[in-house]
Amino acid sequence: MPRSDGTVASPPIEARMTEIVFPDHTNHLGTLFGGQALAWMDKAAFVAASRYARSTVVTARSEQIDFHVAVPKGALVELVARVVGTGRSSLQVEVDMYREDLMTGDTRLATRGRFTMVALDAHGQPTPVPALAA
Repeated sequence: MPRSDGTVASPPIEARMTEIVFPDHTNHLGTLFGGQALAWMDKAAFVAASRYARSTVVTARSEQIDFHVAVPKGALVELVARVVGTGRSSLQVEVDMYREDLMTGDTRLATRGRFTMVALDAHGQPTPVPALAA
């Protein structure tokens, strides 16, 4: 994106999203379904990778998903996705999901995971992405 001085800004490497845990997101214990957590994390990874690559991206892999604490119904969930590495057409995105108690403000890391996204061109083929600046 061009700046007012004519230079081009580096691609954004982070995306943040917020969700609220409603009853239809929970299991029989009243806590967030693991599958719902993964879906939200994948969506955050998609947004971060898409903004960075400025192209269509798809999920190629999810790995090392660690569930730290349960997320109860009614909690606020903040997802922080960061592009932490790039290959020729791939992007590695780390996603942290925090739970927040709306009444007390207590915030804790609930889940952390890593996703590999692949950028695609208009024909659905892998396309190069900018290298991540050191």
